[in-house]
Amino acid sequence: MARALFLRHHFEDSPGLIGEAFAARGYGLDVAMMDELSPTPTVEGYDVLVILGSKSAVYDIDIEAAWFGRELGLIADASRLEIPIFGICFGAQALCQFHGGVVEPSHEPEIGWYEVQARNGSPIAPGPWFEFHFDRCLLPKEAELWASSPRAVQAFAIGRNVGVQFHPEIDDVQLREWFSGDLEFAREFGVDPDELLAQTALETPAARKRAAVLVDLFLTHAIG
Repeated sequence: MARALFLRHHFEDSPGLIGEAFAARGYGLDVAMMDELSPTPTVEGYDVLVILGSKSAVYDIDIEAAWFGRELGLIADASRLEIPIFGICFGAQALCQFHGGVVEPSHEPEIGWYEVQARNGSPIAPGPWFEFHFDRCLLPKEAELWASSPRAVQAFAIGRNVGVQFHPEIDDVQLREWFSGDLEFAREFGVDPDELLAQTALETPAARKRAAVLVDLFLTHAIG
């Protein structure tokens, strides 16, 4: 059985809809924590590495010293072992930075459901996709832009790796877990948590289908 390692940075994060899609395609899933208190997992023996989001910024030098430097080492290990990486939000930003791109604060955060525009003939669906980010990627030259919005790069490929700025794993169950710890954080940015949860519940059935198509796109690109 093919195996996928999901790297998360908070206990309330889970593989969600993306994990469902990998499992439906015959992958066994393992989930490992990456933070200052957790040992560094190994990517050896896995066929795919999926890096989930984080509240942290990849350019935070304290975060790099605490644990992100070890995560960059995992990306290097995956590259050496020819294990393709699917990066989500922070995971996409980690890919961008690892390959020589720049990640910087966005002029305007994106929180909620947004449509994206496919670029360079990419079959990325316009969405809407769930967004929850405050930074943006400036891609390295070797990256291929797959989708964008007026505020940020939304999807790209670098070699066999794929990064997406949006959160295709999110359903209403996981979003409720996110909000259970800090509702005021969302309200600070003009987000009504109850309204966003209700909208997410309505979007989840279609988002599940889009996530499955996105996983197929990644696997076709990465493995063929």
